[in-house]
Amino acid sequence: MIHLLAYRPLIDPLDLHHVWFLLLLPLALLVSIAYKAVRVDDMKHFWPATLWMTAQVIVGMVALGFAFYVVIEWLVPIIAPTPM
Repeated sequence: MIHLLAYRPLIDPLDLHHVWFLLLLPLALLVSIAYKAVRVDDMKHFWPATLWMTAQVIVGMVALGFAFYVVIEWLVPIIAPTPM
């Protein structure tokens, strides 16, 4: 049970460990907005460039997660088997 009456945002973080992957989309979008606000030459291209960068970040994070899964679950047991 969460008591919001005594909630201190920077001291008591929310328990969102079970839905951490849902925070990837707003994080990627906000980082892309901040980066493209500085880097884009013409504001006509701001939103397409921002959405494209957001998609690239999300696909990259999913690919890295899959790559680490393959390394840890498949390659490490082959390289360094546990002694029996």
